[in-house]
Amino acid sequence: MMFENFGNYLVHMGEFEWGWHDMMGFGYFGIVGAIFMLLFWVAIIVAVVWFIKWIIEQSSSGATKTSKNRALEILDEKYARGEIDDEEYERRKRKLLES
Repeated sequence: MMFENFGNYLVHMGEFEWGWHDMMGFGYFGIVGAIFMLLFWVAIIVAVVWFIKWIIEQSSSGATKTSKNRALEILDEKYARGEIDDEEYERRKRKLLES
């Protein structure tokens, strides 16, 4: 039969000896199990990389928002104290909000 040893693997059994072995007695499930194990570890690695990337993005966007908010607060304070006029205030605010 053509598929008689499908799922069996030729293994080294000793000096000058080779024989068929069926994946530790698990037959076809050994191949399927190996594929699922590979997919499982790939999924775990992808999830960890995605999570780390997400954390980095969250921390960097939070820092940007905080610094932008602080710059707007300082601009508001300068305007309230009269250090800058209306035109200067609007120009600087537009520039801050664009970036």
